[in-house]
Amino acid sequence: MPPSGDGFEVVASTPGRLDFLNTHQDYKGLPVVSVAVNLRTYAWAKRARGVCRAKSLNTGESAEFKPGELPSGRSFPDYVKAAVVALARAGVDVGGCELAVRGEVPIASGMASSAALLVASVAALSRLWGGRTDPAFVAETAYRAEREIMGIPCGRLDQYGSAFGGIAYINTRPPYNVERLSLGEGVFVALDSGIRHSTADVHPKRQAELDEGLRALAEAVPPGLKEKLRGSHSEVKWEELAEEELAPYLAKVPRPAARRIIFTLRMHASTLAALEVLRGRRVEAPYIDPKAYDYPDWRARAVGAVMTYQHSLLRDLYDVSLPELDRLVDGAIVRGAYGAKLSGAGLGGVVIALAPEEAVERMRGMGEARRWALRVDEGLKVEDL
Repeated sequence: MPPSGDGFEVVASTPGRLDFLNTHQDYKGLPVVSVAVNLRTYAWAKRARGVCRAKSLNTGESAEFKPGELPSGRSFPDYVKAAVVALARAGVDVGGCELAVRGEVPIASGMASSAALLVASVAALSRLWGGRTDPAFVAETAYRAEREIMGIPCGRLDQYGSAFGGIAYINTRPPYNVERLSLGEGVFVALDSGIRHSTADVHPKRQAELDEGLRALAEAVPPGLKEKLRGSHSEVKWEELAEEELAPYLAKVPRPAARRIIFTLRMHASTLAALEVLRGRRVEAPYIDPKAYDYPDWRARAVGAVMTYQHSLLRDLYDVSLPELDRLVDGAIVRGAYGAKLSGAGLGGVVIALAPEEAVERMRGMGEARRWALRVDEGLKVEDL
């Protein structure tokens, strides 16, 4: 329902997203695949004189601030402040506004609630003050609001996945191209562990470990490989590296840093295999049962196998799973899912499963706090009222 009262001039809505393939890779400049789902966040906006007022219709939080005021924390009003500042840096001056936000995306669940809040807010305020509202502009502005202004070390998965919608292959290096994909079979089910988590808590530690490992590895390898390893985790030429060529030198890298590097390479390779399947091509991989290709729903079976394999990498090499998440993954597969994995930063949040329609109702009573059977949804929508 829209906010009570009248006078709102614009409404923007945008979906939450499931972290489908290549989790923990977007901040390394590697491509990722997201799924937008039919849990949406709505932002209504109208002009105001000289000040901005923001209210959450979910929590009742509200704040009044001057345009250009920087966020001081990570509460609801801080995200709106960041949206206003990011728009100003992008050339859209918000002279004053009233913004009301209602979200269906559960907070701290691994479904990108903060990105949905920023994408919807940026789009509504940009339309209100004559700026662009195309998905590319809104996604990049929302990303900069969260990364540069809020100081959260995220990648571009969440903002781009929300703004573009559908099943999206997102290239996280310039020019940030997005390819729309499709998967005709299966239903996505989100199983909430009930354990809250924060990207801001998980990402910095893994990034620091990775950078430590890369520095040690660069000291050990010959010049040709050293050039590919130059820079931080976001600058390394990951796509040009193979685990086999690094294996002789990884023994000289401290653990767990070496495991973070191996994770990155295996996760990316398995994502490339899944992309081939999504594009309609059969691929051979040790984690895909060749018998999957004997069935009419072979694409879902093969992609599901990749999901489950990627969860094992997140658990064993990146240490971002928990026993509660592992039980949900195992339970979903026992009940007939094609595959399952954690979504988002990990250490809590949701597990996502891809399942045949007939298996969805069986996915209950596994210890989940909440459960959603979800549709793939469209991306950003902006309307004048």
